[in-house]
Amino acid sequence: MAVVAGVDSSTQSCKVEIRDVESGELLGEGQAPHPVTTPPVSEQPVDAWWTAFGEAFQRALTAANRKPSEVVSISVAAQCHGMVLLDDHGRSLRAVKLWNDTTSSPQAARMVESLGKAYWAKNIGSVPTAAFTITKLAWLAQNEPEVLKHVSNILLPHDYLTYRLTGRLVTDRSEASGTGYYAAHEGRWRTDLLDHFVDSEMPWEEMLPEVLEPSDLAGFATTREAASLGLSPNTLVGAGAGDQHAGAVGMGLKPGEVLYSLGTSGVVMTPSLGSVHDSAGWIDGVADATGGYLPLVCTLNSAKVTDFTARILNVNHDELSRLALEANVSENRPVFTAFLEGERTPDLPYASGVLGGIRTTTSREDVALAAYEGVLLGLVRGQQAIEASGVSTSDSVFVTGGGARSLAYRQVLADILDSPVHVRDVSEATARGAATQAAAIFHQVSITDMRDQWQPKIVNTTVPRQYEGSEVFERYLELARFLGDDPWENK
Repeated sequence: MAVVAGVDSSTQSCKVEIRDVESGELLGEGQAPHPVTTPPVSEQPVDAWWTAFGEAFQRALTAANRKPSEVVSISVAAQCHGMVLLDDHGRSLRAVKLWNDTTSSPQAARMVESLGKAYWAKNIGSVPTAAFTITKLAWLAQNEPEVLKHVSNILLPHDYLTYRLTGRLVTDRSEASGTGYYAAHEGRWRTDLLDHFVDSEMPWEEMLPEVLEPSDLAGFATTREAASLGLSPNTLVGAGAGDQHAGAVGMGLKPGEVLYSLGTSGVVMTPSLGSVHDSAGWIDGVADATGGYLPLVCTLNSAKVTDFTARILNVNHDELSRLALEANVSENRPVFTAFLEGERTPDLPYASGVLGGIRTTTSREDVALAAYEGVLLGLVRGQQAIEASGVSTSDSVFVTGGGARSLAYRQVLADILDSPVHVRDVSEATARGAATQAAAIFHQVSITDMRDQWQPKIVNTTVPRQYEGSEVFERYLELARFLGDDPWENK
């Protein structure tokens, strides 16, 4: 039986799904961990990704009772922004600085100060933060110039795994649009920005990968590494995508629908047919994995906030959820600006979390609720920014990621939005989206057609309760502004 494989090489691990090429039925899945990282310095070696991919792939095949030669098509999605540097032999020159490495914050600040938020939003679609690849390259030029001199090719995380499978140096427009030097609305690399902020003597055009469209074929699994996995040299390899972009496909997300992704990072997103240019710098106006755009707001502190709160309250996650749902939802309850490891949106790389409004009467339940609200209020602000940019978010609200398994996350989000929150039958949205792309490549149909054909069903809906939230939201905003966050500054 012919099958497809979808890969999610995330910050924490690599996950692989094996699905029937016709029906999309999940036949098996596997997972293997990546090295643990903690900002401000967050780096991983590329060999660890390949090792984890191989282990996860074999585990998925075993679970599916399939042979690698039965995989007719494969696509790789991965964490965005990471700086993969290869020499002229295709070897990695250093560990990869990941999206949540904040050491390039000074470089990001200089870029924004030099050209202004409005310039970046208009020309790139996003305002640089320390997450973006261009800031990491500027950091490299300043701190490790000898390494930069030996760089022959610059890739992103999913590009690297595709390279190991096919031998081709390619990327896709969703990943390219998160670098800070690709204009998705124009379909071109902006090497002039690399000249200006990194090094004007580097042959950037020769160093950057070819940018593929979502339905383009990256190549075939013809490398020795691919053969070592047992893949046929006739196995198709898709263009791949960024993790959130593939996740939107895996969720079957359509324009007007909103997705909250609660994992290592927190993301709120919605598909858009047109490009988005937010001069306030909140929205990443990136390309999506279907040929359109995916305006999104990404926060650095998501499920890790409730991990932290469960630890300090000495409870497990089920108990933390119970505490939060039993809290007295009063207007004067505590608020938590949960910038525990700095923050990406708003751009506060050196901030820390603040629990405000505590009293002698503050309970464990209050603190638990504040933790969930601290994650979600920041993302709701993101949805408001997307709406303010003119993109509709009036249809259904969905939630995915590890946090979606928590009733407290689903209930508090429904309460804040005063809208039902839905969960689709998706365990790993990113891997599922990558598998959807692989199937589309095999069947030679559009990604949107395959997305709609394989759209997962809704398995859970959480309806809103009566919620006292307006004053709490205002106090949350006041506390965030106290920490230096003004979303409309320099707009």
